[in-house]
Amino acid sequence: MPEKDGSVELPAPPRLVPPCARQSLPAKGSCWYCEKPLDSVRRFCGKSCADSFDEEAEYTR
Repeated sequence: MPEKDGSVELPAPPRLVPPCARQSLPAKGSCWYCEKPLDSVRRFCGKSCADSFDEEAEYTR
């Protein structure tokens, strides 16, 4: 059985994921995908529009 040299193997650091394109969008008062009116904080009216926006952005890269 080989001896250990006393060093401790640390787990790999988590991969840094670049922010989604949708996170850098400013809130504009309407959904960025379907244009449904929104408050001045939200960018999308729901998860389906946000996911569709991401899918389209990836497709049109």
